[in-house]
Amino acid sequence: MGGDEPMAYWSGTLATRLLDVTRDPSALDSTGYWVTAVSFEGEVICARFRDVRRVPAVKCSRRPWHGPRPEDWSTSLRKDEYVAAVARIRERIAAGDIYQANLCRLLSAPIAPDSDIMALADLLRRHNPAPFAGTIRLPAHGVEVTTASPELFVRRRGRTVTSMPIKGTGQTEADLLEKDQAENVMIVDLVRNDLGQVCTPGSIQVPDLCTVQQHPGLVHLVSSVDGELAPDAGWPQLLRATFPPGSVTGTPKKKSLELIEELERGPRGLYCGAIGWVDADRRHGELAVGIRTFFINRPEGLLRFGTGAGITWGSDPLREWEETELKARRLLAIASRPDIERRAPQGVADSAGL
Repeated sequence: MGGDEPMAYWSGTLATRLLDVTRDPSALDSTGYWVTAVSFEGEVICARFRDVRRVPAVKCSRRPWHGPRPEDWSTSLRKDEYVAAVARIRERIAAGDIYQANLCRLLSAPIAPDSDIMALADLLRRHNPAPFAGTIRLPAHGVEVTTASPELFVRRRGRTVTSMPIKGTGQTEADLLEKDQAENVMIVDLVRNDLGQVCTPGSIQVPDLCTVQQHPGLVHLVSSVDGELAPDAGWPQLLRATFPPGSVTGTPKKKSLELIEELERGPRGLYCGAIGWVDADRRHGELAVGIRTFFINRPEGLLRFGTGAGITWGSDPLREWEETELKARRLLAIASRPDIERRAPQGVADSAGL
């Protein structure tokens, strides 16, 4: 399955033979199997495929992955700039403007013109399995993205919708602080409010709060929020009410988005957006938060990857910087080392212009 033909792989399902591409999310309420990618800035693309089959052990690319050299990564915010931005967020919290904001930086590195996102996806599945991993390759439409996301943005099964926000990260459970729990609870309240805009009154529940989950190289605090979608609401209304994901924006969401635009340098793109699949015939779909996500900017010849941290009044600026390093280190190592089979993935984030 080489070449540049459109395809997608998600949750053990391989989709080939592209039928339709649209930027209208109402297509997700029509028929057929769709994959979708929504940038953090709200640009939507939905693609419907004809051939869809279960192939859990598939290798999607015949090409080897030739990733960038570890020393070629650059960052949109250097360490001193990131620490200063954390201080600025804490000032805004002290002033009462916001309670929490997610501060991110985008890493970029040049790659060869024939680099295949599916080959990188093959590596990620072997070396960093994730519950919401998936890949979309639509080169003619500017979407080449693979994610090892641990976070469910929204799942829809019939009228039941679920979101599982992640806030709180450490190398081990012992690293998690009271600040992490407080941050998680704040974002759960935000997600409850978002879903409440499109769910029937009284249906919002929180079955799990601040559960510790183990992932490769780190641990997260994860909660879940459920609701029943109102009869007059579909995918467009659900996305409009909940996007961008609360865990990668902040609270209040509008004020946090304004501060993110002020402090971050340039758009996030597919990083922190939503990426996933929808089986419109079965009224079932899952969209992941676009974290632990690589995407190719083909015109600029760059591979991109984002990393960030949630900032509260209790944040230590240097600790937040180290959290962004922790989240990036393992994934960058996999993407940057073609001999990953023989070498331990460590230390690459530290070479990203820092």
